[in-house]
Amino acid sequence: MNKINSVLKETLKEIIPSKETETYMSDEIKVFLEKINKRINKTKIKVEPFVGGSFAKKTLVKKGSYDVDLFLRFDKKYKEKDLTKLTKKLLKGIKKVSIVHGSRDYFQVNINPWFFIEVVPVIKVNNPKDSKNITDLSYSHVKYINKKIKSQKILDEIKLAKAFCSANETYGAESYVNGFSGYGIELLVYSYKSFEKFLKELSKKRKEKLIIDIEKDYKNSKEILFELNGSKLISPIILIDPTFKERNVLAALNEETFEKFKESAKAFLKRPSIGFFKKRQISLDELKENSKKEGNEFVLVLSKTKKQKGDIAGTKLLKFHKHLKKEIEKSFNVIDFGFKYGDKQEGKSYFIVKKKDYLLFSGPKEVDKNSVEKFKKEHNKTYLEKGRVFAKEKIEETIKSFMKKWTIKNKKKIKQMYVSKLKII
Repeated sequence: MNKINSVLKETLKEIIPSKETETYMSDEIKVFLEKINKRINKTKIKVEPFVGGSFAKKTLVKKGSYDVDLFLRFDKKYKEKDLTKLTKKLLKGIKKVSIVHGSRDYFQVNINPWFFIEVVPVIKVNNPKDSKNITDLSYSHVKYINKKIKSQKILDEIKLAKAFCSANETYGAESYVNGFSGYGIELLVYSYKSFEKFLKELSKKRKEKLIIDIEKDYKNSKEILFELNGSKLISPIILIDPTFKERNVLAALNEETFEKFKESAKAFLKRPSIGFFKKRQISLDELKENSKKEGNEFVLVLSKTKKQKGDIAGTKLLKFHKHLKKEIEKSFNVIDFGFKYGDKQEGKSYFIVKKKDYLLFSGPKEVDKNSVEKFKKEHNKTYLEKGRVFAKEKIEETIKSFMKKWTIKNKKKIKQMYVSKLKII
């Protein structure tokens, strides 16, 4: 217990942004809000700006670069399709603005190389049922967290949880992560009252799905499973949104990411260390060297896409990585593998493999004489088993030669998967 407390105390010093950083960000947001409010008064657009995200909820964690969400709550009289145009109008005259396309477009305003403001248009809704996009609920989320969490201790516990999940690559509801959202972590730690209990409770073995209903909006778990839409029940944890009981906050979390989290949680609880809060840098040179020593082969594949950076690009590149792994497994035993999305339009995949002794090809049935003859021409050594012809072929090529041949042969498929460039390193 003392060891954990000591580690967490030391970690907090490392993960909390400096007062100078937070003051600078706060000042810049005030200046930006003044500009937006002037534009609102001039254009007469019915809209209310509010600051959201971790910054507004006081759960910000130290990192290389920061972004602050500024939501523009447009009056319900405006149409969904007009939000982008109206936001552009309000941002007129503001420099270094770029648009990010998605389910609803939003804008990035670069203040300096390490700080930018994300301007997100939303519809002002009084009833969550009227929301047309998840971002429409952001105001309710900020309001709920700020109302419920007044204790600095709990806020610090949330920061520890966010830093832990980020370091162990389980933070983010994006499709290429399928992890815990920031709001989800805030609710979980608030519910369990500490970071340590958050780890202990989530890493427990359970026969049934974990269901958490903080505000007791339902009578029991059975009612939740009956009332909620089936698509919201797939995730390993069902966390009822206190601001909208028909929503599962952790719907994006999948089993793979959750298992990864549980492994990290158990390891930390067994041997607490500040290292669990720092992103582990994988040394590709070390992986390559170790695989050579163990008689395995190593290959690094760089993939690029022209799809928009963020969730779209990351998801496309992850999908390609998974497909590539399946293709490699046809000829090699995959000992280890990894994928890293670079936050822009680039991904890196590494594979450590061992060559299979041979490839087995299943041919036609013995009675199909024409097909058997054709199959035998394609393969040097064939044999008959249970009325069907088979062939075994020894694998001569290396993983790199396999990849080069596969790339040439599958140019069309690679393009269809939105990969614009593929480089074997």
